[in-house]
Amino acid sequence: MLLKDASRAMRRRFEAQTTEWGLSATQWRLLAHILRDGPMTQTALADLLDVEPMSVSRLLDRMEAAGWVRRCPHPEDRRARIVEPTEKAAEVSPRVWAIAEAIYDEALSRLTDDERRIFHHALLTVIETLNAAAPDAAESTETRK
Repeated sequence: MLLKDASRAMRRRFEAQTTEWGLSATQWRLLAHILRDGPMTQTALADLLDVEPMSVSRLLDRMEAAGWVRRCPHPEDRRARIVEPTEKAAEVSPRVWAIAEAIYDEALSRLTDDERRIFHHALLTVIETLNAAAPDAAESTETRK
């Protein structure tokens, strides 16, 4: 429950600081993936966000209407859509990355450098342990190291 409480507190702080853009923490997570990793299918995004494809579709409807993303036809699969960031997303992203980083820094500010390293290692260990217990888990810890 502590991890969930920490996550919720960080999400609330993030959303309080991104109100001028109307960007939720969930929307930012989606944008961050496609800004960092490049355009991808809605199915891939659902896997990364650990939500149902229909939930991603509704989220993308709102994000597309707000001008954050566009959905394009997949070049090889007529049924699939590729999600890519818009120019608006690319322009705003450096400021939003800075907000997210500042929140992480604030959240960890009372920890020493050694405590931060231990905490980071402990979280990776928890994730790896649980992913090993469920081999079908799609998320890799390699991207977080």
